[in-house]
Amino acid sequence: MSIQVQSITKTYSSQKALDQVSFSIQQGEIVGFLGPNGAGKSTMMKILTGFIPADSGLASVAGFNIQTQPLELKRRVGYLPESNPLYPDMYVKEFLRFIGRLHGFSGTLLSKRVAEMIEVTGLGLEQHKRTGALSKGYKQRVGLAAALIHDPEVVILDEPTSGFDPNQLVEIRNLIRGLAGKKTVLLSSHILQEVQAVCQRVLILDRGRLVEDAPIDALGSRTSGGIVWLAEFEEDLKQQQLQGIPGITRVQALDGKRWHLLSETEKGVAMAISRWAMEQGITLNGIQKESRSLEEVFREKTGN
Repeated sequence: MSIQVQSITKTYSSQKALDQVSFSIQQGEIVGFLGPNGAGKSTMMKILTGFIPADSGLASVAGFNIQTQPLELKRRVGYLPESNPLYPDMYVKEFLRFIGRLHGFSGTLLSKRVAEMIEVTGLGLEQHKRTGALSKGYKQRVGLAAALIHDPEVVILDEPTSGFDPNQLVEIRNLIRGLAGKKTVLLSSHILQEVQAVCQRVLILDRGRLVEDAPIDALGSRTSGGIVWLAEFEEDLKQQQLQGIPGITRVQALDGKRWHLLSETEKGVAMAISRWAMEQGITLNGIQKESRSLEEVFREKTGN
């Protein structure tokens, strides 16, 4: 596991920011970290990068314990916090050289890494400006370049696309998507379309607790009651008829011919519905998993 979290808890005064949170992320995965403001996302990221300690629980990043091996961990993690810390009087290229030296680079290798980061983050035209004179989007690019300059195994990004215009979003989206399989990425964002575009899996926090952990592709067909299927029949049916389908736990009429059927699992359910229709002499026009947007899933899981 590239990131392993077991029962992490963190309390600020009387507020429990994280409550027994557990999850794991495989090497090379890009995972979206979602939740309302105050859900605990930034707190978890700060714990995983060694900036603050957890009250209880265990965690490791890139194979290193966050409590007992913090320096080894930080050598292998690239972190862009929500409040991007830049020195406003330093020029972009100067700042990246400074960060590179902190990571032990020097000479030709340092110059090479700085040039690579300027190219991949699109900072070429801005590299001779002071960071304080940059727009919010370009400041984020500098922060992203600083997070990647030491070629980390794990990249943790807290609201990385804040301040980007639509064209910049496409460029940075492609950059992050290109990290798949090469680096493990944990990315938080309030732009749900961004998470859906670049992430393979999503974690959702609500009031300090993990309320969802699922692949992006599976989220759209699942509700708190299970998998949702949309079935359309040739003739009008009654609810009592459909309740006997093996594997179906609940039925809901859209009209007499179109029904939502809920199942706990996906495997074999479509075949069971088709077989049932044949045995009953009922014509089934179509069956498919119902698709919902990530926004709908988010609102369901966070109770808003």
